[in-house]
Amino acid sequence: MIEVKLANLSHVLGIIEVCRSGYQDVSNGVLSESLIEERCNKYYNKERVSNEVGNPTKEWGGYFVALDRGEVVGAGGGGMIAEGETRLYVLYLDPTRRNEGIGSKILEAITQQQKNFGAKSQYVTVQKDNMKGIPFYEARRFMYVEKIVSNNIKNEPNDIVFEYVRTI
Repeated sequence: MIEVKLANLSHVLGIIEVCRSGYQDVSNGVLSESLIEERCNKYYNKERVSNEVGNPTKEWGGYFVALDRGEVVGAGGGGMIAEGETRLYVLYLDPTRRNEGIGSKILEAITQQQKNFGAKSQYVTVQKDNMKGIPFYEARRFMYVEKIVSNNIKNEPNDIVFEYVRTI
């Protein structure tokens, strides 16, 4: 049975593993291997994730983890970006655990936390051509807002994200 809860330091390595493998899974064939590795190293390293676990604030609500018998199989988090507006910054699963409802449970926990913070709308950005993430968010009433092109577009022609929003 899957349990979703706020992460603590004992979950750090599991968060790193799930976020790295999830990001690689949705980015392979879209972004260069070097950019994928660079982003994994920047965002999903022990020092950064350890600092982001625990002590949630409105700006960063901490990581929520999905646990299956104590093993981290999914992780996500977000925070307030303006009065009444929140952003989902990260939501990844172990790629072998897709279509089990785990992502929905994590999103639900984050959304409830954000509602408690006073959120009325929730934003998320999804990598262009991420045909795992885009249908997931669209099925949960996220509506397309705009295309955002990276400053790195000359080196990475597919480094484009789509921004979505929904009312919560």
